[in-house]
Amino acid sequence: MLDISEIQTIEHDVLVVGAGGAGLSAAIECSSQGLSTGLICKSLLGKAHTVMAEGGVAAALGNVDNRDHWKVHFRDTMRGGKFLNVWRMAELHAKHAPDRVRELEEWGAVFDRTKQGLINQRNFGGHRYPRLAHVGDRTGLEIIRTLQDHGIHQGIEVYMECTGLDLLKDGDRISGMVAMWRETGQFIIFKAGAVIFATGGGGKAWKITSNSWEYTGDGHAMAYEAGAELMDMEFTQFHPTGMVWPPSVRGILVTEGVRGEGGILINSEGHRFMFENIPERFASETADTEEEAARWLAGDKDARRPPELLTRDVVARAIRKEVKAGRGSPHGGAFLDIASQRKAEDIKKKLPSMYHQFKVLAELDITTDPMEVGPTLHYMMGGIRVDADSQMSQVPGLFACGECSGGMHGANRLGGNSLSDLLVFGKLAGVGAAKYIRGISSPVGIVDEEAKVIIRAATEILNRESGENPYLLHEDLEENMQSNVGIVRSAELLLEGITKLESLKKSYKEVKANGASQYNPGWHEALALRNLMITAESVARSALMREESRGAHTRVDFPGEQDEWLQSNVVIHKGKDGNMVVRKTDRQQPNSELERIASLSIDELEKEVNGEG
Repeated sequence: MLDISEIQTIEHDVLVVGAGGAGLSAAIECSSQGLSTGLICKSLLGKAHTVMAEGGVAAALGNVDNRDHWKVHFRDTMRGGKFLNVWRMAELHAKHAPDRVRELEEWGAVFDRTKQGLINQRNFGGHRYPRLAHVGDRTGLEIIRTLQDHGIHQGIEVYMECTGLDLLKDGDRISGMVAMWRETGQFIIFKAGAVIFATGGGGKAWKITSNSWEYTGDGHAMAYEAGAELMDMEFTQFHPTGMVWPPSVRGILVTEGVRGEGGILINSEGHRFMFENIPERFASETADTEEEAARWLAGDKDARRPPELLTRDVVARAIRKEVKAGRGSPHGGAFLDIASQRKAEDIKKKLPSMYHQFKVLAELDITTDPMEVGPTLHYMMGGIRVDADSQMSQVPGLFACGECSGGMHGANRLGGNSLSDLLVFGKLAGVGAAKYIRGISSPVGIVDEEAKVIIRAATEILNRESGENPYLLHEDLEENMQSNVGIVRSAELLLEGITKLESLKKSYKEVKANGASQYNPGWHEALALRNLMITAESVARSALMREESRGAHTRVDFPGEQDEWLQSNVVIHKGKDGNMVVRKTDRQQPNSELERIASLSIDELEKEVNGEG
């Protein structure tokens, strides 16, 4: 007989789930406001996808080009997101990002410096000016180090190697979470008036991904099961430059900083093909000759950016086009060459991690030879639907920030915006949670029966005499998503993918993990599979509903953007019958000032912000 009173219970005001940059930012803010704050992570502290963001953090500091301004950053973000971003989130992000970067510097972050001693900034795809504050190509690592060091002194309780299973509710509001210690398999109940999800994405649903094993859509799935809405899940970003060869580094990300420092993309014929792939929307701001691109690299402020620095969706589709035309690299990608554009000593100085890891892991010297790269599933723009200012979902007491929340990036994320996103909205989630906690009229309680249902569902996987192998089910899921819900989609492919998902869901009901609860990776795999399948299904069904091509979502049967769909979001929730409900909803319209800023030409906007001083 299961007795909840015998299960370890820990109480906090706020529980933050996920210890990447967003989770740490949220936890620091909660603790600084005097709240008892718990922070749990599936892996070890410091092992977060934030570390994979190497190129820099986007903020309109104006240290390298003083023409930069929050309005320009906002405009770039809206254009990069194909104007599907939540307007208020893009505004908050652009306005607050400089303060968050300066705050990091105050907390001890060691950024690269200009000759004048200011934080240095580099060029990146989709950004008008050099905007990314960086630490070589180890920016994410430095951010995590700084946040962790600062957080240690805030009184935050950290629970490592702890996996959240499902949320608990007291009526309609959040009351905590049931979790599991990965080492022992023992269950733990966290009682909390508010929970902040900062769990990252769900890239492990695809075969080729830059994501590590932790990224299984946990926040998306648990929020969905608790009654929260997911939005814009169809927008899954395939980073254009993941390594495709050799096998020892397949899927490893090649930072956009390589292209920001001058790296060029060439096909098997030695042709620099991005000049033929400039969308009309970006034509006026993109170099259309190698001569102009070379002037830009040399520092000519009147020259336009090279086409290699177009948005990620554009570059990824261009590489795919070359491969399909038979002009790809030997292993199904394209060549990324920085060796011909920069001196070896400059490459080693600007891109030390890239140089070192490929030299060691792949016996590839990027100062002399090109890399073979291709699209790899990297980031999810869609996520838990939240209020822009507070980051609270429609479930009272449930907040989300970072990659697991939706709205900020629209149809396509600009590189570097994720790091400033997690700093800005991590803090705002902490502020929102603190305000919510102080407004609660009565303490939350734990419903024992709810906790028992969650625990029994987890242990049932161990107790079955026989059943489906979780590793094989995961492989089938990856193959299905890669083939049918990949970089290019159609109704035929998506329907095939959904049919396969339904079959996998039936198989999952009989999943079996062998062995006991201690040190059992098969059990952990089986538990993560539920979340992966919910996340994968939400992407597939959203992609089927959106009948247009926009940003990271490309439909061959509906080419081009449709004005009708610019006014709509795709929203998902769990129906009363337990099935996934997908609906088209009207977007919240912007205020007139934001709409005006976004619609200005770059020349008009530059004149305006320069006039402001």
